[in-house]
Amino acid sequence: MKAAVVLMAYGSPERLADVPAYYADIRGGRPIAPENLEDLVERYRRLGIEDSSPLNAITEETRTALEQELGLPVFAGMKHWTPRIADAAEAALADGADVVAGLVLAPHYSAMSIRGYRDQLEQAVAGRAELAFVESWHDEAGFVELLADRVRGTDAHVVFTAHSLPARILDAGDPYREQLLETAHLVAERAALRDNWSFSFQSESPTGEPWLGPDILDHLTALHEAGIRDVLVCPVGFVSDHLEIRWDLDVEAVERAAELGMTFERIEMPNADPAFVRTLAEIVRRALAVPSRA
Repeated sequence: MKAAVVLMAYGSPERLADVPAYYADIRGGRPIAPENLEDLVERYRRLGIEDSSPLNAITEETRTALEQELGLPVFAGMKHWTPRIADAAEAALADGADVVAGLVLAPHYSAMSIRGYRDQLEQAVAGRAELAFVESWHDEAGFVELLADRVRGTDAHVVFTAHSLPARILDAGDPYREQLLETAHLVAERAALRDNWSFSFQSESPTGEPWLGPDILDHLTALHEAGIRDVLVCPVGFVSDHLEIRWDLDVEAVERAAELGMTFERIEMPNADPAFVRTLAEIVRRALAVPSRA
């Protein structure tokens, strides 16, 4: 058996000129409101994307470190940008892999997110290799410990956050919110936060339907009204610095906290931290022990 890993991420444009095509890929053929595209372009412009687009570089750094840790070939594939998941799978197969481990750099399962990664990877390897796909790793001990280390000992109120999704997923029995809250509880317990923490969502898209809440900006206002003045944000649903971190938290949430007279900090993201890479490697090793036929 020769194994390889396809490490998957959402993807990010490298230049402002790429943003329209990137957004069109995310929308998957659905209509795009011009004002929404303009808003996205402006966010990337204000973040200086032409000077530094960190997400793809972080993914590559993580890929390289994971390959070294595992001693196995690791190929990066993006859901909405290049290199595509299918390209990564083809590279793995061309390298002779007959079993492919699929790991998404997102710990929590939702049919609206992780299933899409799996569908793309399954289609690419079907009938050509066995697939060992990791559905979720939200309660992985190393991941929990890494986050606990970043919030342990703080006197600030800790707010755990994750990307919001349409509230209708709850009617379908989607485990996304339940897994997020489980991660938050595990980290809070490990870090001995007692009751000094809460949970909120961020990054809601303007689709005109209800999304999971409360939103981080509204939550900050509620915390202020409850007498809390110091906040430390721990994004449990994200593992890298990218738009939802650098804009939604580092810009919008920081501005809201300043308006309220609150101190606001967030943890350092896992990115390619060696402890995080070791955790990813352990997840892959377990997955490869029990591959399933694609």
